[in-house]
Amino acid sequence: MLRPFVSYLRVYEPLSAFGDPPDKLLVQAVEAAQLSRSAAGEREQSMWLRSQITSPSRLLPAELADGRAAPSTTTDVLVLDEAEVPSGLGSEPLVCPLELRARSAAALVSFMSDAHPALMNSVLDSGGMTADRVRTRAKAALSGSHRPVVHVLSTTWTVPLPWFALIEPDERRLTLGTGRHDPARELSWRTTMAEARARVTEAHSLVENTLGDSGPARILADTSRWLESFNAKSAVELDYGGIVQMIADPILETDTTADEVHGILEALRSGNVEELAELFTDLREYWGELAARERFN
Repeated sequence: MLRPFVSYLRVYEPLSAFGDPPDKLLVQAVEAAQLSRSAAGEREQSMWLRSQITSPSRLLPAELADGRAAPSTTTDVLVLDEAEVPSGLGSEPLVCPLELRARSAAALVSFMSDAHPALMNSVLDSGGMTADRVRTRAKAALSGSHRPVVHVLSTTWTVPLPWFALIEPDERRLTLGTGRHDPARELSWRTTMAEARARVTEAHSLVENTLGDSGPARILADTSRWLESFNAKSAVELDYGGIVQMIADPILETDTTADEVHGILEALRSGNVEELAELFTDLREYWGELAARERFN
């Protein structure tokens, strides 16, 4: 079974950041640590499907028929053990809740704000709900979250290039496994919250001063604000997720996107226009070819 072609930017907070004391169900889920990163996308996909085929269907995944959060909103978590934690963050377990209900609610609020009225009305009619009711339910789901923001940002079929400014190329973790569809197959980077914040702040200032405040600069500014919402002792992870299924072993092994993004930042610092253009062209060709597959899916 294919994993969803989704990449992720995650924050793992210390367990103590989730309450004093943390919820007992959360503590038990952290101790069990049953959910793997490779299975997270499949879990989200399953929860989405279940929310739609259940009778009556649910507005959001991971919620009960009356709109309350299901127990899985507390227990669906990814956990980093000591061996996987960047140095300097101590020995406390680091936890990243999937928060699928809250993430779905945020996406729904965005859809309600941006969708064409004809499309929005069609969706509302098919679900038998009014716009006011949908907004109320979505905002209730968001207000019930541990943080005012979710711990996971995700995107389909590609990886936003500004995300690579948060990590260093030598923080890469690569596991090829036995082939493209091996659940162990992974390409990711992890760093400390302090490093991620410092890097994104510097990159945003550099990009805004040289390229203006739209496009990459806006993504960097939004990401910087997002990181400020979390505990300073957190870890940040950039994960190719299911996208590794689209990339052959030799190409995945030699993926230099992180190096090239940092090369772009260095070219901006030095004003090397020729190198800047070459790096942009290489990245556009590489990621454009991957993203183009969405049109044929």
